[in-house]
Amino acid sequence: MAWWREARFGMFIHWGLYAIPGRGEWVQWNEQIPVEEYAKFADQFNPTHFNPKAWAETAKAAGMKYMVLTTRHHDGFCLFDDKGNGFTSVKTAARRDLVAEYAAAVRQAGLRVGFYYSPLDWRFPGFFFPDLQRQNAEAMRDQYHRQMEELLSNYGKLDVVWFDGGEQDWLGFGGDWAGGAKWQKRPKEQHYQGGFSWQHEQVYAMLRHLQPQAIINGRADMPEDFHSREGDGALGNFDDKHPWELCTTLAGAWGYEPNKSPKRLKDCIQLLAKVAGRDGNLLLNIGMRPDGEIDPPQEKRLREIGEWLGKYGESIYSTRGGPFLPGDYGASTHRDKTIYVHVLKWPGDKLTLPAVAGKIVGASALTGGEAGFTQTEEGIEISVPPEHRSDTDTVIALELDQPAAAIAPVAVEAVVK
Repeated sequence: MAWWREARFGMFIHWGLYAIPGRGEWVQWNEQIPVEEYAKFADQFNPTHFNPKAWAETAKAAGMKYMVLTTRHHDGFCLFDDKGNGFTSVKTAARRDLVAEYAAAVRQAGLRVGFYYSPLDWRFPGFFFPDLQRQNAEAMRDQYHRQMEELLSNYGKLDVVWFDGGEQDWLGFGGDWAGGAKWQKRPKEQHYQGGFSWQHEQVYAMLRHLQPQAIINGRADMPEDFHSREGDGALGNFDDKHPWELCTTLAGAWGYEPNKSPKRLKDCIQLLAKVAGRDGNLLLNIGMRPDGEIDPPQEKRLREIGEWLGKYGESIYSTRGGPFLPGDYGASTHRDKTIYVHVLKWPGDKLTLPAVAGKIVGASALTGGEAGFTQTEEGIEISVPPEHRSDTDTVIALELDQPAAAIAPVAVEAVVK
């Protein structure tokens, strides 16, 4: 987990047949497109501009340290070669193992390689009705185990395996057809009592045998290495006890949608500071175009984020959250004997922080100008002249006479006026 803790920032990539209609990765479900009709998109999916080296170069330029690609989403289409299934990029129009090319390019670029995988498959009625369609559900489970073995065996060393859609409580494994865009959970007492399951424990044992260094999230009822929070609204509270990651999109849905403007640079930087200040990682998603290219406005935004990190990345990378807990003012991070205060909103002429153990021996404004401070038994006041404050993130480094990690997390809200 050490490298992941230090990385702080990664690229999520949702890419598949759903990029062709361009209405998000759930288009088949949301619009109730019949399986046979949706499958025809495979005849059109021939990404002639797919260049994973360009993906990796863009991720590095953005300051990202790892990448996670959807090897297969809930629609069942594989971007890899599956010996027991024809619904893959290898056996349809593309005639390419896109996962193999991706893994090689990311590894060559010196970034960490991540695979997303969803066990569920909308093509199998056994997912929705495991009680009635037991053999079909078992066939889907067999596919899951086989495909995981292929992914874990054929693509070199993996750093992240990112599960989705395999939680045991989703619909009680299967469940009632919702007839629309939203999943519905049944009370546990209504779940089928026959003991049907994904048998995740077998996959977990295989994963630990074939990829002992890979880390996994917690969406497949396996022992998790880190927890997933999804969407900007799931930013949540400070947590330095359980490793976690916020995944969210740069523009629109997870899957490609044309003409969707990316988040403002200011919002991206502030989100990254808020996540790091809560002691988490940010996995920022790009929905690749059908031809395999990154939408130019999104690429431009990614490079702008990288420019900011090139100047102030020391306040993000290899840091831990705190000790000043997030609040209206912003957030803080720390490394060694330095506390980085990310002031996203100035409460007035000065920012008042609670008292902490240890002596502040110096202060500097990384984003420009000079930072002043006073420290008493009652608290700490820091200031930066208004003309040198950043509307995006004024980053102030406080140098201590002792390791910042020794300072217990402390709330700031009560002393911000």
